[in-house]
Amino acid sequence: MLQPELKQRRDKIRVLMAQQSVDAAIISCNTNLIYTFGRVVSGYLYLPLHDVAHVFVKRPNDLEGEHIHSIRKPEQLPELIKELGLPMPTRLMLEGDELPFNEYNRLAACFPDADVVPCGTSLIRQARSVKTEVEISMFRRSAAAHSEAYSEIPSVYRPRMTDRQLSIEVERLMRLQGCLGIFRVFGRSMEIFMGSLLAGDNAAVPSPYDFALGGEGLDPSLPGGANGTLLQAGQSFMVDMGGNFCGYMCDMSRVYSVGRLPQQAYDAHRICLDVQEAVATVARPGVSCEDLYNQAISIVQKANMADYFMGVKQKAKFIGHGIGLEINESPVIAPRIRQELEPGMVFALEPKMVLPNVGPVGIENSWVVTQDGVEKLTQCPEEIVEL
Repeated sequence: MLQPELKQRRDKIRVLMAQQSVDAAIISCNTNLIYTFGRVVSGYLYLPLHDVAHVFVKRPNDLEGEHIHSIRKPEQLPELIKELGLPMPTRLMLEGDELPFNEYNRLAACFPDADVVPCGTSLIRQARSVKTEVEISMFRRSAAAHSEAYSEIPSVYRPRMTDRQLSIEVERLMRLQGCLGIFRVFGRSMEIFMGSLLAGDNAAVPSPYDFALGGEGLDPSLPGGANGTLLQAGQSFMVDMGGNFCGYMCDMSRVYSVGRLPQQAYDAHRICLDVQEAVATVARPGVSCEDLYNQAISIVQKANMADYFMGVKQKAKFIGHGIGLEINESPVIAPRIRQELEPGMVFALEPKMVLPNVGPVGIENSWVVTQDGVEKLTQCPEEIVEL
């Protein structure tokens, strides 16, 4: 990745570090290393407030370049920092919400004279919430490949398929378009494999994960998504695969059916499209996430469909979320979230419903906040596709 881009990202973090009186940071979690170094390594990026960043690498052992150094263990960091002529940190920031307890304490012990603070995770996530032009171009690349894969879904459907069988075919379409097959999620209690295909009443099954809709899954060890439901007439199913084609993840959902659905399904789907249009119309820099959420809820309540919105037995408490190197970033479009949109933010908007005895309906697209509104990144037909 070009050094000017990486420097721009690091400088965004430095601005926030200065506000917290932090004079250095050690970054070692994969997602944050991608953001600040452009790739995953086993090692540490040392980010001084006023000096150039240095990367200390354990593996792979063949990396070379200016400001890249070999290291075997974190206890070597203080001496290496001194050898480079850098000042020792007085207030050192670590990724407190992500590092394991033992690793955090081990790193902190290397700098006994420093005031070690755990604010690195939240601070770096704040910096990542507003994307650079290069990052937005990577979202566009992902969105194009994502949409192309979805356009081929009708071609891989066969009668008497189960949700699992069709999910495998959709996953294959995604991989053929270049999908990396891994979806990074923030938080120790969140897990995902490529995404989900939810059919019929399985879409209403509660999940322990903080997803819009759940699903039973194929095994209690991964309780979410397809559960072997037979795809049959009069039933809807939703494809919600994450679009990670270059590290940056688009999010998109589309609804399909085997033949014609009850009219209620098309009416409910139209309400979700109306919610999307209404939110997209008012979304712009300076508008709060809470206001966008309230706009959506107002439409659903007027249509008397609140009982089905964002789940039935267990309801999601949001209608959208930031996306990026992880599938759940800032901002979150939810009640009591007063954070305002800023140009460069990228988020997924996903108004969805689950109708008993029919299945899921609704829509999800990825959007980038512009100077005066929002732009839809994922371009694919949005009506229910009958197979």
